[in-house]
Amino acid sequence: MTSGHAWLMFFYTVPSKPVNNRIKIWRRLAKAGAVQLKNTVYLLPFSEEHYEFFEWLTQEVDAMGGDGTFVQTQNIEPMDDGDLKRLFSKQRENDYRDIDKKLDTLERKVNSVTKGSGTRGSKQIEEQFHRLARDLHAVTRIDFFSSEVGKKMKEKMGAVEGALKRMGRDKKECPSPSITSRRVEEYQGKIWVTRTRPFIDRMASAWLIRKFIDKNAKFTFTEDHDAKKLTPQHVAFDIRGGEFTHQGDLCTFEVLVKTFGLSDQALKKIADIVHELDMKDGKYETPEASGIEEILTGIRKTITEDAQALEKGMSVFEMLYAANA
Repeated sequence: MTSGHAWLMFFYTVPSKPVNNRIKIWRRLAKAGAVQLKNTVYLLPFSEEHYEFFEWLTQEVDAMGGDGTFVQTQNIEPMDDGDLKRLFSKQRENDYRDIDKKLDTLERKVNSVTKGSGTRGSKQIEEQFHRLARDLHAVTRIDFFSSEVGKKMKEKMGAVEGALKRMGRDKKECPSPSITSRRVEEYQGKIWVTRTRPFIDRMASAWLIRKFIDKNAKFTFTEDHDAKKLTPQHVAFDIRGGEFTHQGDLCTFEVLVKTFGLSDQALKKIADIVHELDMKDGKYETPEASGIEEILTGIRKTITEDAQALEKGMSVFEMLYAANA
């Protein structure tokens, strides 16, 4: 049968010894989400990323003294698209099953704490949830055909997350600050002012301003003690006493998002990353945060001119947004 989907088939053999070479290749294939068709024949749906992965893996097999190759095809007899997609979904179901068992256990712990109106062990429960969330993210990343089991697991994870948030509110943490709504139209043609030596929150906030509030926004810099000397044409952000700055447990980026009623999934993800890097309170689990911080630190160390550093930082957040949009 002719398939309407492009596929990549990987074939390899490696010497029987050392055994860890064979295990290493198997783990790489498993992590990439490949399905095993025969002993040493693996399948992935075609993408540029998977094509490059097999190129590197072939070189790695060759370096072990083995033989590896791969082909792109649309015809895998005797199976069709539906058969092949079911193979991937079945494999992901096995991955989800282990997470599901752990999530059931965690859900019982959350319910137990909630019903008892206590907080004993709540920190450990939150840590367990974040680990499971990471595990789920890893599986959904290779759930190429969005299996029904995967969709249900996301819903279940969301329900447990909601219960955790309610549990957090029961702990009587600081209430969220009241944010006054603003209209984008009111902030056109303004000069946005922030502190010198821009870093994470200021870079991200500047990107947000130009991306969603005023595409022609201009930026300048000042010291904290000069912020009160600004004219009505200026808008201060991420600076003490500024119009847009930290409020409660919200960083400036989050304040801007809430003030202007901005919302999409990619923006939410960036907000979590910026919060974690700026506030460092462990509120969000963001595996990407450390890598983003290293890049922005590199910009800050290598570029001494504030405006140039801000623009470079803004470009990082533009790429991050594009990757998650």
